[in-house]
Amino acid sequence: MKIASYQMELIPGQPEKNRKKVQRWVEQVCADEEVDVCVLPEMWTTAYTLPELEEILTEDQGVTEAFLQDLARRTKVNIVAGSIAVKENGNIFNRSLILDRKGSIIHTYDKMHLVPMLDEHLYLKGGLNSGKVFELDGRKMGLVICYDLRFPELIRSLALQGAEVVFVVAEWPEARALHWEILQQARAIENQVYMVSCNCVGTYNNVEFAGRSMITNPWGEVLAKASGKEQETIVRTLNLDEVTRIRKEVPVFSSRVPHLYETH
Repeated sequence: MKIASYQMELIPGQPEKNRKKVQRWVEQVCADEEVDVCVLPEMWTTAYTLPELEEILTEDQGVTEAFLQDLARRTKVNIVAGSIAVKENGNIFNRSLILDRKGSIIHTYDKMHLVPMLDEHLYLKGGLNSGKVFELDGRKMGLVICYDLRFPELIRSLALQGAEVVFVVAEWPEARALHWEILQQARAIENQVYMVSCNCVGTYNNVEFAGRSMITNPWGEVLAKASGKEQETIVRTLNLDEVTRIRKEVPVFSSRVPHLYETH
């Protein structure tokens, strides 16, 4: 399975301009690389313009979903569409969308862990549903959003559901870049899954973002890593059968004794 991750510099508060950037990128990478999955970063339509989200969504609600459906359908590619702000029942959620090659939205996930360091909890509501796996081209996948990476229980639950790849879409800051890299390798090793991340670059509201989008194999080896500063694309073909091989070689899951673990 060939995957392309778009380490993007966002245009804050300008959804239409960001959609045009994404359209150009998806069309180009599909033409050049014939990829199976395109991956976008967190909050890519607006960036972290949290105080302005209410106003932006008044005009933009629903537009991005239709745009992504048309784009996936035309290019015949699966899209892990990062996340966008969505308003429902008076609350704004940080929501990820997964689209198949036919342009159908096959999975959504609302970020459950909100970042206190970036005041997310003041503007957004945390997701109310547990993380679930989804399938792309017949293979099981999972997804988490940025700060979720710090919570091993969530990613372990996706692995136990059979995920072979876990995507991490993010606006992870440079101040904690060391954690960003190490946690991805740790989650790959402990869950014996591929970790595919998509971060952004640039600065907004005095926060510099870390870039370093990565593709890590189930052995913890980094197969690809973007720079910390530049907008760029990383592409790798994943041999998903490696997940099964490594899980047999080091049988972590059959060695578990969950009845002895405290769960809270």
